Amino acid sequence: MSEDNHEHRHETHSDIVKRLKRVEGHLKSVIAMIEGGRSCVDIAQQLHAVEKAITNAKRTLIHDHLDHCLEDTVGSLGREQRQAMAEFKTIAKYL
Repeated sequence: MSEDNHEHRHETHSDIVKRLKRVEGHLKSVIAMIEGGRSCVDIAQQLHAVEKAITNAKRTLIHDHLDHCLEDTVGSLGREQRQAMAEFKTIAKYL
C-alpha cells in the first residue's frame, strides 16, 4: 500500500463509501447466515452479490482515476489518445 501524505478525493468517493458501507452490512448478514446454518447455495448467492458490489465499487474508483488523475498527469489528450484511453477503460472491465 502506498503512503500518500496529501488528501486525495474525487466526486465519486462519497458514493463509493456509501456502496461499501452497504456491502459491509450485507457481509455481516452473510456471516450470520453461515453461523446460522443456512444452505450453502443461499450463502454462495449472497457472497456473489457482495463480491459483485465490491467489484463495481473498485471499477468506479479505477475509472474515476483514469478520467481525472491520469489526464491531470499527462495533460489533455488528443482524439487518438482519448480513443485509446476509452478502449483501455473498456478492457479494464475484464480485469
